[in-house]
Amino acid sequence: MALIEALVSMLIFAFGVLGLIGLEASAIALSGDAEDRTRASMFANEIATYMWNQNSVAIPSAQYTAWQAAAGDPSQPMGLPSGTLTITSNSAFTNSAGVVNAADITFTWVAKTDAIGTTAGATAATVTRQLTTRVILP
Repeated sequence: MALIEALVSMLIFAFGVLGLIGLEASAIALSGDAEDRTRASMFANEIATYMWNQNSVAIPSAQYTAWQAAAGDPSQPMGLPSGTLTITSNSAFTNSAGVVNAADITFTWVAKTDAIGTTAGATAATVTRQLTTRVILP
C-alpha cells in the first residue's frame, strides 16, 4: 500500500513540475513581447522629441528614411523584428495659424514568440503587433 501512495504522490509532483515549466514558458514569451513594446515606445518617444525640438510634425525625408531602416533592423538599439514605421500628419489638429500640428507614429512588427494569444490557425510568424502614438504640438 505504501508503494502505491508513493507512486501517486510522485505523479502529483510530476504534474506540478510540468505546470511550472508551462508557466516559465509563458513568462519567457511575455517577456519578449514586453521588450518589443518597450523598444517601440522608446523609438516613438525619440521621434516625438525630435518633433517637439523642431516645433513641427514635418519630418525631413532623409531622417524619415533613416528611421524606417532602423525600425526594421533588430540589431539596432530600437529596431524590431520585421518592423515598419509610419508617420502620418493628422489634419484634424491645427494650431492658431492653421498649420497641422499633430502626427500619428505607428510601429508594426512581427512578434518573435507568441505562445500566448494566438488565434486558431495563426503561427508566431503571422501574428503582428502594433503601437500607435499621437503627437500634438502647441
